[in-house]
Amino acid sequence: MSAANQPVVALHGVHKTYRLGTHVVPALQGVDLAVQRGELLALTGPSGSGKSTILNLCGLIDTPDAGDIELGGRSVAGLTEAQRTLLRRDALGFVFQSFNLVPVMTVAENVDYPLFIAGVPLAERRDRVAAQLRAVGLQDHAHHRPDALSGGQRQRVAIARALVKRPRLVIADEPTASLDSHTADQVLDLMRERGHAEGAAFVIATHDSRLTRRCDRVVALLDGRLQ
Repeated sequence: MSAANQPVVALHGVHKTYRLGTHVVPALQGVDLAVQRGELLALTGPSGSGKSTILNLCGLIDTPDAGDIELGGRSVAGLTEAQRTLLRRDALGFVFQSFNLVPVMTVAENVDYPLFIAGVPLAERRDRVAAQLRAVGLQDHAHHRPDALSGGQRQRVAIARALVKRPRLVIADEPTASLDSHTADQVLDLMRERGHAEGAAFVIATHDSRLTRRCDRVVALLDGRLQ
């Protein structure tokens, strides 16, 4: 299979359990899942169904007990923690329900921060931040602090920050849960447009039917299994 046709992320027979005291909780039970370039995939299901576990595994924050995970066709099983950290820094973006913006930084500084951490030269950082802020319609707010923005604008900043690295994959955890319906629709349209334009795949855990209607594919989970 050519690189262009490889799934961005693929789970093969993945199992994951957690221990709570003396109890063993099966979070995932043999999950197979592949997400393609530019695809918006919604994970749905009740609390405890395994959505967050899949996000943590795809985001290289956790490791499976059994099975394999591939990013761009390559297994991540043998990576050291340092290699996982670098891959997470360079190839993955994250969007959270609570935005997770740095309050003392301006909008531009928040978007710039991942590039600064990655050691991207200053001139290139400025160009990429400006282009990403234009793409999300916040070029006029570059020098504002997050507390001067609405919830929808803050989530746009978070999306810009996630995409400025040009990641293969964006992990989004309930990105519309704190937004009103109109703002949620705008944010979802933006995620679709930017994901398709830039080729980044989105894996989105959500309870929000507004979001699932706009995703390319919806996968339901129950008791750690795909339905």
